[in-house]
Amino acid sequence: MIGAKSFLGLPIASPKGISDSNSLSTNSRSVGVIRACVSMEGSQSMTHSKNGSLPELKSVNGHTGQKQGPLSTVGNSTNIKWHECPVEKVDRQRLLDQKGCVIWVTGLSGSGKSTLACALNQKLFQKGKLCYILDGDNVRHGLNRDLSFKAEDRAENIRRVGEVAKLFADAGIICIASLISPYRRDRDACRALLPEGDFVEVFMNVSLEVCEARDPKGLYKLARAGKIKGFTGIDDPYEPPLNCEISLGKEGTGTSPIEMAETVVAYLEHKGYLKA
Repeated sequence: MIGAKSFLGLPIASPKGISDSNSLSTNSRSVGVIRACVSMEGSQSMTHSKNGSLPELKSVNGHTGQKQGPLSTVGNSTNIKWHECPVEKVDRQRLLDQKGCVIWVTGLSGSGKSTLACALNQKLFQKGKLCYILDGDNVRHGLNRDLSFKAEDRAENIRRVGEVAKLFADAGIICIASLISPYRRDRDACRALLPEGDFVEVFMNVSLEVCEARDPKGLYKLARAGKIKGFTGIDDPYEPPLNCEISLGKEGTGTSPIEMAETVVAYLEHKGYLKA
């Protein structure tokens, strides 16, 4: 079925099962000329500094920066412009019949983060929901292979994963990020990238003693022997969340990975993320 025309004059097909009257018509939340042609000047909230210097953007797609004319500066990137697209997050969500978000699983090495992520991915897949896992070790095989485990590199590791997770969420996908992510400030910075409610922090609340007894990769043994420096929980701190959305894995609960995954699924259902 053909819906509205884009700002390029091309027809936009309505997602299967969605009628024109509900989707891309110019009478509703249109993806037509008006929305497509909104410039950054009209779509971003700006304030001027007290000394009359360049106006500071409150947000450029989740990042602060400065604007001069049609161009902006964000971080070290200068002379850039955010380009709008006629197909937006809400359209992709309707196509997938779900809402994009980030499930951020944090905890000590050996706490079961990756196991939970895979179980959660499986449960959501069975429900017909599109997910993708950003596993801490996996991303260090490619995107973050240039980073060490020093504090500054760990912060950059989390920043990059947060930015990628944000893109997945914007695509309408449920992104499961599974990383130790030991520092609160780094996790909070990733939360700040997303709209309120779209960052779901899941804390694997498993003690150091239990994680070290498991030691699935043999890393605790190496750290205790002094062969690994800066290992979280041994000679580098882990800062547990103060206000996470979900806490799992506490000893004595007897819950399996599938049961913990079902807890997260129930949360997503309650918050409306499993439907558009």
